[in-house]
Amino acid sequence: MKTQHPGEHVRILALRETAPLLIAFGVDMLGEPSPAIHPVVWYGKLIRALESRAPRTPRAQLLYGLCMPLLAAPAALLPAYLIEMGGRELRTLVRRRGYPLAGEVLSALLKGGSLKPFFALRMLVLAGRSIRHALERHDLPAARLALLHLVSRDRSDLSEELVAAAAIESLAENVSDSVVAPVFYYLLWGLPGAAAYRLFNTFDSMIGYHGHYEYLGKAAARLDDILNLLPSRLTALLIIALAPLFGGNRRSAYRIWRRDAGKTESPNAGHPMAAAAGAFEIQLEKVNFYRLGDASTRITPAHIRQAERMVQWVGGSMFLLAALVKICLRFRR
Repeated sequence: MKTQHPGEHVRILALRETAPLLIAFGVDMLGEPSPAIHPVVWYGKLIRALESRAPRTPRAQLLYGLCMPLLAAPAALLPAYLIEMGGRELRTLVRRRGYPLAGEVLSALLKGGSLKPFFALRMLVLAGRSIRHALERHDLPAARLALLHLVSRDRSDLSEELVAAAAIESLAENVSDSVVAPVFYYLLWGLPGAAAYRLFNTFDSMIGYHGHYEYLGKAAARLDDILNLLPSRLTALLIIALAPLFGGNRRSAYRIWRRDAGKTESPNAGHPMAAAAGAFEIQLEKVNFYRLGDASTRITPAHIRQAERMVQWVGGSMFLLAALVKICLRFRR
């Protein structure tokens, strides 16, 4: 076996830290995996199965709702851990045969391909685009229907401007939940971190509501609030920092974020939404609940186009930031 040059060793280490992220980002551009093999789809099936066994009384539901994420966690953590271990074994096996670079590439392909299902950057942009295209045709019923991909609230009485506002709010909130947060937890704890975040976030999206799920979903909602505490604020800071790149106003984004981020019921959703409202110099309103930003400009489909670009810039920058952090941490050891 040939001796490895020090410079080659550095390149291999850099490849090991960054390639899975870059591969996952590239695979996302190709679209989503089939539902038959998509782990988040399976998480949803597991959550529904656990929900079907929930007790009836409020106190029992509260306790069962606390246990549900704990019962489901191995279904996310164990496969992710085995994939990470498998990637290491593959890398070691190929390296021992005298091909260290090939081992790194194969390991990165396995890890990056497995990371992809835990975030949805391209799908988020396409969801915003479908709403924008409907509004550009002045097809309000189609725009309301397309909005279903981003929000679960009643859309039947929303005007064109309120549909556009809801789309921008959801793009801002979801770039945090669907891109920044899973990459953030991948950065902290690898594939198991990204998988666990996506599982717990799916719990919140399915049962973390008032009303029917008031008691059963309380623990899931609180856990999701905790997990998104840092990613939501990081997303807001990225929106502010990158605002000029997608045609936004950085100073206004910072001012409205500081002023309005706490106006939503969620302790986290208001941060990226307020920053986006400020960046676009518009007012985002959920009637009878909150108003973020100043109504200095009427919201149009052009603002949704800006929001699509915002999602692309924020999502891409998060991947780049995570790669740089991983390299820095690797070479500090």
